[in-house]
Amino acid sequence: MDRTRSVKLGLGVWALIVALIALVVLTFLPTPYVIQRPGPVYDTLGTAADADGEQVPLISVEGADTFETAGTLDLTTVQVVGNRERTPSWFELALAWTDPSRAVVPLDSVFPEGVTTEQRDERNATLMVDSQHEATAAAFTELGLETGAEVAVVEVVEGAPAEGALEPEDIVTAIDGTDVTSAKQLREAIQDAEGDPIVFTVLRDGEEQEVEVTPEEHVDGDVTTWLIGVTLRTDYDFEVDVTLQLDNVGGPSAGMMFALGIIDTLTPGELNGGENVAGTGTIEADGTVGPIGGIRQKLYGARDAGAEYFLAPESNCDEVIGHIPNGLTVVSTATLDDSLAALEVIADGGDVAALPSCDVANAR
Repeated sequence: MDRTRSVKLGLGVWALIVALIALVVLTFLPTPYVIQRPGPVYDTLGTAADADGEQVPLISVEGADTFETAGTLDLTTVQVVGNRERTPSWFELALAWTDPSRAVVPLDSVFPEGVTTEQRDERNATLMVDSQHEATAAAFTELGLETGAEVAVVEVVEGAPAEGALEPEDIVTAIDGTDVTSAKQLREAIQDAEGDPIVFTVLRDGEEQEVEVTPEEHVDGDVTTWLIGVTLRTDYDFEVDVTLQLDNVGGPSAGMMFALGIIDTLTPGELNGGENVAGTGTIEADGTVGPIGGIRQKLYGARDAGAEYFLAPESNCDEVIGHIPNGLTVVSTATLDDSLAALEVIADGGDVAALPSCDVANAR
């Protein structure tokens, strides 16, 4: 009996040792995942620290009257735990899998192979700047202010249909006789031509010229697109000087909330009725709201920051269903006008339940 008990005790000790060794190995063994968690929340109507640590307004305006605001119009962010140099441990991943406010995602989806952390941060910073320009343009368009939009050619791909016709720094003023005011409009016109030759009116070195380009067909599965082989950008010359100040945050997902903040700052009254509203979504100059990443983490970040309402891109609804934290009401939006209409209902104390929501019927 003593011998049996001794053997069992020895096996138990060895099992414990093996388990401890396995735990240590799993703690330090590299993993192919990173963790997304709620990041800081910033009120576009409030302040944030600049590069020197000083609190400055997120939105500053010169050249126009501004008005008092109340409540919040929060933009939400996502923090990533881990990178290619240091991935989370299996133990950290296990904890994240049990936390509804966190997500475990493949490393390559956030840090593509061959792209350094510094390169990723630089790209996200560029996307943030572009997003701020689009947000200002969307807000100005809504308010009837001039945007001074010009579409410029950034690069022409070697061997592409546009080579020899278009050149870098060309300003595209018209396509087939129709004025061009955004890169999106130009891209849509190229698709609508369905391969027919297109006449571009451009300003080159201050002189107007007309050039013809025939788009090239590109088939990817069931999707057909027409390409001319150029990279475009939209430059703006705003009649009112708007500065958007937000350091250490990258990506384009703050666009819609910046646009709402600009409108609220430049118009009398309180766009949100003094309520605490958060949201996310990319924005284009025409007011189109686009999808973003990390929507579930942003929902929790907004709730924890005190928001009662959340404006979510309609195209993210399939990720929202079943993941809305208690105490938060989510309204889906596809355009800046949708968001403004939702804020009007919220401000008036109307029936928010009647607004578009991320229910099963709206999910895609």
